[in-house]
Amino acid sequence: MSYFPVTSSQLTSSSLSASTAINASGLRIALLGYRSHPHVGGQGIYLHYLSKALVELGHNVDVISGPPYPELDSRINLIKLPSLDLYAVENPTRALRFKHLFSVADFYEWWSKLTGGFGEPYCFGRRLVSYFKTHKPQYDIVHDNQSLCYGLLELQKRGENIIATVHHPITRDREIALQAATTKGHRWLIKRWYSFLEMQEKVVRQLDHIITVSKTSQQDIAEAFNRPAQKISVIANGIDTEIFQPLPHIKRKPWQIITTASSDQPLKGLSVLLNALASLRADLPQLHLLVIGKLKPDGSTEKELHNLQLADCVEFKTGISTEELVAAYAESKMAVVPSLYEGFGLPAGEALACGIPLVCSDGGALPEVVGDAALLVKAGDLDELAQAIRHLLTSEDACEALSLAGRLHSLQHLSWQVVGEHLSEYYRQTIAAKRNA
Repeated sequence: MSYFPVTSSQLTSSSLSASTAINASGLRIALLGYRSHPHVGGQGIYLHYLSKALVELGHNVDVISGPPYPELDSRINLIKLPSLDLYAVENPTRALRFKHLFSVADFYEWWSKLTGGFGEPYCFGRRLVSYFKTHKPQYDIVHDNQSLCYGLLELQKRGENIIATVHHPITRDREIALQAATTKGHRWLIKRWYSFLEMQEKVVRQLDHIITVSKTSQQDIAEAFNRPAQKISVIANGIDTEIFQPLPHIKRKPWQIITTASSDQPLKGLSVLLNALASLRADLPQLHLLVIGKLKPDGSTEKELHNLQLADCVEFKTGISTEELVAAYAESKMAVVPSLYEGFGLPAGEALACGIPLVCSDGGALPEVVGDAALLVKAGDLDELAQAIRHLLTSEDACEALSLAGRLHSLQHLSWQVVGEHLSEYYRQTIAAKRNA
């Protein structure tokens, strides 16, 4: 399995040879995230580890982010672009103040939230352009992490060298959410919330440089956003294999399964896992599921737990540290990634690095990520998932083989150092292509 960059048609062979002469030392890089805390999604995890990998390769890195802000290495400069952060406000209706009426970004963010939309990416773009106009920072590369806001196009027109990572097209999330909707009103709310996709589609088509993290996502982005696949470069996500590693001093709980999944997000396949668990408990009542994620009160997952009579054997944990997550992997018998679709699948990579036997669906890019180091099952097939879980519960040889294969695979293919080196070369290629244009 190779994760070397797939060079877009804009990066010629002459630019490849010229890139090494442009800057053999560190580059000045700005990484962008409209919300970047590692406990609110994979985007924050990506920024945390990518920024650290780039600094360790000798680059000068700033992270420009809206709240909730990222956790960063001390060598990285955080530039905060405050928003109303309405998802952290108890009563968003009353969050607007008189001063906010003089800011298009503030008012739009508030109005979008109250009408069921998601305006954070658009508003981040407006604040980003304002920051560049006011402070005039000098960067070799400005690398966006899936905000895909109109502000990127404006900065590109102003001469900034813009690159954007699209982890996967959010159109897939919308499709699966619409399939799970049971009423017209619910469908309308879903379409309203995902209305920011119109902006993202336009931005993806018009940016000079787009990166994604798997060949699966490359094809999906090409189809969803009408951008030729050959103009989308593939550079994988990475895993911190020094932090995510086996902890042999921690004894495994023989009946504990661990998964990372946000409840009430059908794309993550938690419902499939819960139904598989319910079928297994008939003759394996000792089973316990640890979910790294938040249970939404009165949500569909909580109702399903009660309907399946699983409330006493499923535990949710949220807001834990990375060290606590690694320890949770170490004490569990196996990890399960039941996603219906993943553009990459960081939880799968992290489980492999921790040396825990992994059962993984074949949704999206997951087979690319895990290779032969996990037990693959058909996405959405609860019977196949239950059979795979049962197999690992009853075969120590299979568990040991997967444990060793997973750790080795992570070291060879998923190290952030390797990913950072690939991105560094890609950055220099884009700079060379621009100067030679």
